[in-house]
Amino acid sequence: MLNGNFAALLLRVVRIIVQIGILTIFYYMGVGIVTYLHIPLPGSVIGLLLLVLSLIFKIIKVEYIQDGASFLIGVLTLFFIPATVGVIDYPELMSITGLLIILAVIASTLISIYVTGLLTQLIEKKELKKKEGTESILEEGKGELTVD
Repeated sequence: MLNGNFAALLLRVVRIIVQIGILTIFYYMGVGIVTYLHIPLPGSVIGLLLLVLSLIFKIIKVEYIQDGASFLIGVLTLFFIPATVGVIDYPELMSITGLLIILAVIASTLISIYVTGLLTQLIEKKELKKKEGTESILEEGKGELTVD
């Protein structure tokens, strides 16, 4: 007999693996489309667009990929370690050219963070207005059905 906590942990691990599998399917669908149609974009970008469209049109629910995506984001920094170690093979990156590249990376990162923050605030304000609008309708009694 399995312990309840162990069974819950095992179920969570299986759920994460299945959700990563769903994300991988979208990746390979994008690769297949690029290969078949000879689109000059990476297959991962096309797969991501397919995923976004599937979420927008509610073909799949966010819950179907949420845990797997959160896990992948959590380990994302591990994917940058080989690239960082690979810099050692290119000593010219430690010169003025390397400094310019580092400055460009820092600038683009700061701009990305700023734009992401602005978009997040915009979306949050829209959601708050939407929520306040539905609450005011219910408070005024306009959203209730009455029988005279």
